[in-house]
Amino acid sequence: MTIAGVAFVGYGVAFLVLNFVGSGFEIGVSQLGGMTPGDLHPAVAYYISHLHVATAAFIISTGIAVASLSWFGVRQRLTWAWATAIVAAVVGLALALPMHWTGDAFAHDWLTHLGPIYLATLIFVVGAVLAYQGMQAS
Repeated sequence: MTIAGVAFVGYGVAFLVLNFVGSGFEIGVSQLGGMTPGDLHPAVAYYISHLHVATAAFIISTGIAVASLSWFGVRQRLTWAWATAIVAAVVGLALALPMHWTGDAFAHDWLTHLGPIYLATLIFVVGAVLAYQGMQAS
């Protein structure tokens, strides 16, 4: 679970950095309706950037929470820490990921856009199961 929390932080940091130095709108998205960020009205481009920074902040903060709860609480077999780490990650993922499966308003590279977060989620699930089994063994 801790490794997944660190991976969430890494994804959020990449999301944040690419907002300022990337060529597209976000990871794996280079155009919206054939338009690049440079084609947009500056106020709209800034607003999108503002949303990306906020999204990155919440991904990073969730990763910090999951990693900290896992490292300091789950390793001590504290059920409340395990449950809180699960809830923190699941709420974020459950709200954010389904939007990627609805509509085709913009094209994105599935591998680069969602691959890292799905990998981190898989690591998180495996870690959560292993941690739960470890807590039950004591």
